[in-house]
Amino acid sequence: MRLHRNLTFAVIDSIRDIFNAGEYADKAVEKALQRDKRWGARDRKFVAETIYDIVRWNRLYAEIAEVKVPYERDNIWRLFSVWCVLRGIPLPDWNQIGDVPVRRIKGKFDELSKIRKYRESIPDWMDELGVQELGEALWTKEIAALNKQAEVVLRTNTLNTTKEMLQRKLKVENIETESIPNYPNALKLVERANVFTTESFHEGLFEVQDASSQLVAAYLDVEPGMKVVDACAGAGGKTLHLAALMQNKGQIIAMDIYESKLKKLKIRARRNKAHNIDMRVIDSTKVIKKLHEKADRVLIDAPCSGLGVLKRNPDSKWKLQPEFIDEIKKTQQEILQNYSKMVKPGGKMVYATCSILPSENRQQVDLFLTSEAGKCFTFVKDSNIYAHLSGFDGFYMALLEKN
Repeated sequence: MRLHRNLTFAVIDSIRDIFNAGEYADKAVEKALQRDKRWGARDRKFVAETIYDIVRWNRLYAEIAEVKVPYERDNIWRLFSVWCVLRGIPLPDWNQIGDVPVRRIKGKFDELSKIRKYRESIPDWMDELGVQELGEALWTKEIAALNKQAEVVLRTNTLNTTKEMLQRKLKVENIETESIPNYPNALKLVERANVFTTESFHEGLFEVQDASSQLVAAYLDVEPGMKVVDACAGAGGKTLHLAALMQNKGQIIAMDIYESKLKKLKIRARRNKAHNIDMRVIDSTKVIKKLHEKADRVLIDAPCSGLGVLKRNPDSKWKLQPEFIDEIKKTQQEILQNYSKMVKPGGKMVYATCSILPSENRQQVDLFLTSEAGKCFTFVKDSNIYAHLSGFDGFYMALLEKN
């Protein structure tokens, strides 16, 4: 593989923006890919994957390169040189690269790979928390799985097509996919591609949604004609799945505290031809009170640490702080206490997170069930989805029924 200057400079600038300016990795990648319209698919792949690689393995590479955040430009080149050496990429004769101690880099890599926090490239506090909550063996397997690159998974929009028809249409558009056993509407890309430029996407035949995330809406056990509240809808991936499961019949109330996210959902719903979704911004307690005991089903896809989705957000390893996890647990419990009041007697509620920590998951459900608001609910079942077993994101779901 031969390195090209313009592509490498895009990578270097992006690493600077992510670690020195706090930019999110996905935004930095998006910006980098807009630098040169002449880049082909292979060039874009190199830029995106190299940025994500250096972000994902940053602690390990920084330790080998003996550099610390915030990075001076020379230090970012040292990180990049470590990346090249460990991937067997020949180093070009460029001023920025200079002399690279190849044998020392490989030796240091072998030595650090024996220690989990370096091998998996995570902060000390995260490693300690993982062991404390999941135990040594489970955490070791799970964090290794969460460091693998996320696959691109599509969810067939059954309002507009079938999985088989979508697969055939994508093949015509030069995108090969395969089915995933036990995920009825999921298709996995054989090779990464930009699916957002396809005709199939613009016709609303699919949404990009991780396979684990596709299990959540189904867990809510909805039926056409019901009144369903998606209480933390965000940009609405699960809302749209609910609309498909309900065959556009009944009413879905998509709620969020951020109006900007619901605006994105509005655009997506139009493309999906999902007509049974109403959107409401939670700008006061009145919005929730108006729906007390009115909903057949309530989905609480709660804000969380996001430790289950490190595959697709590797930079959150460096942005996340232990204090945030403590705070978000208080928020989760408040949401459970308040939003559960929208479930009518005989109705059901799902509490879900994209976290793998029991303290954000089952422990929150148990705490809720012992509270005043939770005493009229019965625990039905729950499911821990681990990345090392599924190959997809880590998730948690609990189904509760109101007496």
